[in-house]
Amino acid sequence: MTQSSPIVNCPRCAKPVRWGAESPFRPFCSERCKMIDLGAWASEEYRVAVKDKDDDPDARSAGSEPDPP
Repeated sequence: MTQSSPIVNCPRCAKPVRWGAESPFRPFCSERCKMIDLGAWASEEYRVAVKDKDDDPDARSAGSEPDPP
């Protein structure tokens, strides 16, 4: 029994891509899609959400500032 590689969609153009050694740019379908996506990260089109310190109760106890008296 041979197990075939799953097929995923390219995150850039949605073209089907086989997830395996035969797809060197996975999850992208091509170097072009990979580079377009990298350029989007470099130009800050994508951002990773960061929790604000004021909203995080654990940040106060882990911070370097002591709690007020």
